[in-house]
Amino acid sequence: MIREAIAKGDTVEAAFANACRELGVDTTEAECDILEMPTKKTLGLFGGSPAKVRAFIEEPEPPAVHDPITEATEYLKNVLAAMGLPDVEVNVKEEETGAALTLSGDDLGFIIGHRGETLDALQYLSSLVANHVEGAYFRLTLDVGNYREKRKETLEALGRKMAFRAVKSGRNSSLEPMNPYERRIIHTAVQTVEGAKSWSEGEDMGRHVVIGPEGGERPQRRGDRRGPNPNRRGNNFDRDRRGPRPQRPAQNRTNPAPRAEGPKSDDPGAPIYGKIEVKK
Repeated sequence: MIREAIAKGDTVEAAFANACRELGVDTTEAECDILEMPTKKTLGLFGGSPAKVRAFIEEPEPPAVHDPITEATEYLKNVLAAMGLPDVEVNVKEEETGAALTLSGDDLGFIIGHRGETLDALQYLSSLVANHVEGAYFRLTLDVGNYREKRKETLEALGRKMAFRAVKSGRNSSLEPMNPYERRIIHTAVQTVEGAKSWSEGEDMGRHVVIGPEGGERPQRRGDRRGPNPNRRGNNFDRDRRGPRPQRPAQNRTNPAPRAEGPKSDDPGAPIYGKIEVKK
């Protein structure tokens, strides 16, 4: 960008000094074009004209103003228009370190996608646009129909439920892969349950939360690990293989021994809940 000023003076030097004064710079900082040379008066009384010069300086163009909210909003509108939603309204709420964008309009359900995947993708792309220059990080969130708050409540309930289950069963449970924001919600919810802990495992898109008891997994009871034994007497497998047991002679059953009433609960080897299948 060039700034200039035109001035007159009795001499070229005086005219140049006057022009620089108008520009607010020193004569060493500007350049000069002579437009008219001074002429002397005839006989010192008639005619004559002052010198006329043009002083100018070249200044760098001011940097373009980068407004993250405006650029992200315009980008988002263009993408939505390409998706067949040219009339979507983008409501902006500025925050301390960024902004929250909320979309409103008709038939916006498909923008959310399966478990918010489409909405997360649009939020990620809009954040890249808002942060395409160097500087402080600008946090951008995108929401439709209060979906984010509803999803948060669902994840909090899931985290607490799985934490209570881990404490009761003594076993670890793995949840489905989630983005970092949703994993943080699960971790926070698990911290509210005494005796439970959570951590993340996996890489990239497969990173997920694991919830377990604080002391680590408890070993399973012997009865849970034992499973059916085909060689044990009285086992259903053994009975089916050998066929029905032959009847004893009648004389051996004349005086049967008295039988105890009710189940034999004091037998340490007897299963309490019947046959237990090993979960594979």
